[in-house]
Amino acid sequence: MTTTQESGEPGRIGAVAPRPAPPGDVAGVLARMRALDAALPAGDGVAVFNGVYLTVTEAVARRLGDGGFRDPAAAGELDVRFARRYFDAVDAAAGGLRPPACWRPLFQLRRHPGVHPLQFALAGINAHIGHDLALAVLDTCRALECEPAALEGDFDRVGGVLTSLEERIREQLMPGPDLLDIADPLTHLIGSWSLDKARDGAWVAARALWSVRRLPEVTEEFTERLDAGVGLVGRMLLTPLPG
Repeated sequence: MTTTQESGEPGRIGAVAPRPAPPGDVAGVLARMRALDAALPAGDGVAVFNGVYLTVTEAVARRLGDGGFRDPAAAGELDVRFARRYFDAVDAAAGGLRPPACWRPLFQLRRHPGVHPLQFALAGINAHIGHDLALAVLDTCRALECEPAALEGDFDRVGGVLTSLEERIREQLMPGPDLLDIADPLTHLIGSWSLDKARDGAWVAARALWSVRRLPEVTEEFTERLDAGVGLVGRMLLTPLPG
């Protein structure tokens, strides 16, 4: 497995340490994200993504409390299992292990001076939505003994929260008070990635993986190729840019 191999890659979070217990509810997820936010140095690429993810999770938690989901228990379960995959990547890197391929570009380039904060944010979102979300849907379906269709409505509602925050996140992390010229490399790069398309792809991947869940070799190959493909996109999003 990719998370159990020794890593000689730069960008480890820290020395080998016992992994924290996985959070059991959304409050636990928020507590872990806030602890990471306090511990990670400013400007660190993982810290940038963690801050974005914390904002999104706080918005999801408010909607859970306000009755914004058809099945709050299932939506909360999905949120927790989704977050655990991010924490697994963080803990793997902290323990000197290799995180999944989709996360490696962010951990490898997290301190690169030529990568803009918005690139770090999008690379983390790409890894988490493009790879982890599909697997989190499967995790949730197994835990709740339900089909993916039972989660589709609340999956879309979570997606709506993400979409509503995306523009604000881009504006906050864009350099300078003015819009970049359309020919600027950063403008071109961030315009090449779409949250909506990544989310749609995650749902298709989740349904495909669910349909072949009793074929372990097919499931493993599909998952590995999904991981590698999302990692390639992440590497492109983190292309160092001049200026």
